[in-house]
Amino acid sequence: MAKLTAMKFVGGMCAVAGMMLVAQPAFADGHVGMKDAPAPERSRPEFSFNLGFTTDYVFRGISQSASDPAFQGGVDMTWGIFYAGVWASQLDFGTVGQGTNAGLDAAPAEVDLYLGITPEWGPLSFDFGGIYYVYPSGKDNFLNDGVREYDFFELKAGVSATFVPNLTTGLTVYYSPDYTNEQGPVTTIEGSVEYELPKMWVFTPTVGGTVGTSIGDFDLNAFNAGGSANPGFVIANGDDSYAYWNAGLTLAVEALSLDFRYWDTDIANANPTLGR
Repeated sequence: MAKLTAMKFVGGMCAVAGMMLVAQPAFADGHVGMKDAPAPERSRPEFSFNLGFTTDYVFRGISQSASDPAFQGGVDMTWGIFYAGVWASQLDFGTVGQGTNAGLDAAPAEVDLYLGITPEWGPLSFDFGGIYYVYPSGKDNFLNDGVREYDFFELKAGVSATFVPNLTTGLTVYYSPDYTNEQGPVTTIEGSVEYELPKMWVFTPTVGGTVGTSIGDFDLNAFNAGGSANPGFVIANGDDSYAYWNAGLTLAVEALSLDFRYWDTDIANANPTLGR
C-alpha cells in the first residue's frame, strides 16, 4: 500500500472550438444576404500541458517508482470530440542482475501515447480510445542482448454521468491483448466516484475514490513478472487476478491541483521493484 501526494500544473494555449452561429441580415424580399455575411469560424485544436510531482507513482495499486518520488508531465490536444496526447513519468523498477545488462536500470521511464473520442449522449459522457505504454531502454534480466517486453497496448471504453449535482460516477473497461511482460490478455475494470464540495477559501475540494480489478488468463501465467517464459517472479500471488482501490482528496485552485491519496491492493507480496 502507498500514499500518493501529487501536484499538477495545467496550462496551455486555447483556441476557438466549435462553430459560431452568426445572425445574418434579412432583406425586404425575404432573402438572406450571403455576400456580406461573415463566414462561420471553423473548429480548431486546443493544446494544453501538465507538469506534476508525486511522492509515489502508483499504477493500479502497485508502485512504479519503488515508493520514491517521481516527476511527470504531458501534452494534450483536443479537437471537438477527438483527443490525443503524450505523458511521461520517471520509474524505478530496480536494476537488472544478470547478463550483460547487469547493474543497469530495468526501466528508467514510461511514456504513454493515447488517442480517442469523447462523445456524449444525454447525461452520459463516453470515452473510447487506446493507450500505448512505452518503456524506453527497458532491459531484460535473462536475455543478454534483448529488451524486456514491458511495452503493451490497451483499448479503453468508459462512461460517466452526474445524475446528482456535484456527484460524478464512472465505469471504465480496459483490455490488453498482451499485457506487460508478455502476460497474455488482461481485462481491467474500474469504477469511480467523485463529489465536489463547496469552495473553501481559494480551493475547490473534491473527494473521491476508485475500485478496480485486473483479470488475466490463468493458463498463461497471468501477473507473473517473468511472463510465461520466465516463471517465478510473482506480482499478484501467482493468481490470475487482483483487486485495487484508492481514496483521496483533491484541492484545485486555478491551474494547480493538489491530490492526497491512499492506495492499496489485495496482493500480499507485491514487489514494487518489479513494476506492473
